[in-house]
Amino acid sequence: MLRNVAAVLLDGAHPFELGVICEVFGIDRSDEGLPGYDFAVVSAEGPELSTHVGGLTVSTPYGLERLEEADLIAVPAGSDFVRREYPPDLLDALRRATDRGTRVLSVCSGAFVLGAAGLLDGRRCAVHWHHAAELSRQYPRARVAPDVLYVDEDPVITSAGTAAGIDACLHIVRKEQGTEVANRIARRMVVPPHRDGGQAQYIERPLPRSSCDTVGEVLAWMEQHLDEEVTVEQLAARAHMSPRTFARRFQQETGTTPYRWILRQRVLLAQRLLEATDETMDAIAWRAGFGTAAALRHQFVRTLGTTPHAYRRTFRGPEAAA
Repeated sequence: MLRNVAAVLLDGAHPFELGVICEVFGIDRSDEGLPGYDFAVVSAEGPELSTHVGGLTVSTPYGLERLEEADLIAVPAGSDFVRREYPPDLLDALRRATDRGTRVLSVCSGAFVLGAAGLLDGRRCAVHWHHAAELSRQYPRARVAPDVLYVDEDPVITSAGTAAGIDACLHIVRKEQGTEVANRIARRMVVPPHRDGGQAQYIERPLPRSSCDTVGEVLAWMEQHLDEEVTVEQLAARAHMSPRTFARRFQQETGTTPYRWILRQRVLLAQRLLEATDETMDAIAWRAGFGTAAALRHQFVRTLGTTPHAYRRTFRGPEAAA
């Protein structure tokens, strides 16, 4: 059973991500019939730690020895986690914890601490999309999922930025103590009781044009004609190449196929229209090249893990036009 939880901090800790962990596990709600946790904030670098908020510090009497009794160790994000070195005794403590079956949770850039401890090797993991490429570069044995909310590879749970940490914490509660407990905590926090870990982060993926030497002009044309159906043969003719050569060059310079590239650009256009306009779903589907609202919905769910209506509500509020 989940009874003992420790949040371990380093200098430059982010208060919001720490607050997420404290809100779920650090508040005593036993008078409401909810389970209580023996919760502690642990320092890996002395009794007083700075945060990335000017003038705000965190002091705690607990050192790394407190981790030895924890059922769950949470590592929130921190400044410069992408490039700093970590105390060897912290990394040793994390490795010992997983060896004895203790769960370890990272929030956002806290994943870099787990990577330094070797806990991501061979495991699928999540991190804020902004850090995904760097996490993959530093820890090539990690299987980074760049666009999901959280990943549970028990005993290692990793989550993306900010609110995804709430989702991961509630997931752990739901897994250990059931749906009713997780839902009641979520209700007190006024957050959705469940978002599946595989739901996509809201990521904008701009086209890296600098590397597109031979197909760049065709890409620009494709971007301006997303509402048109085109074939590889037609695109190859525009590039003055054979279809086979064009497909190979396209893959080399964009990392994907023409079909997948144009599909992703259509979804991105639909996202922008949902965020910035009151156009109907049919109109957005037509402008983005999906043809029908049903086709738009299908591809939106497949790509982002949410519906166009839900996406619009997220960015514009429930009163937004459907």
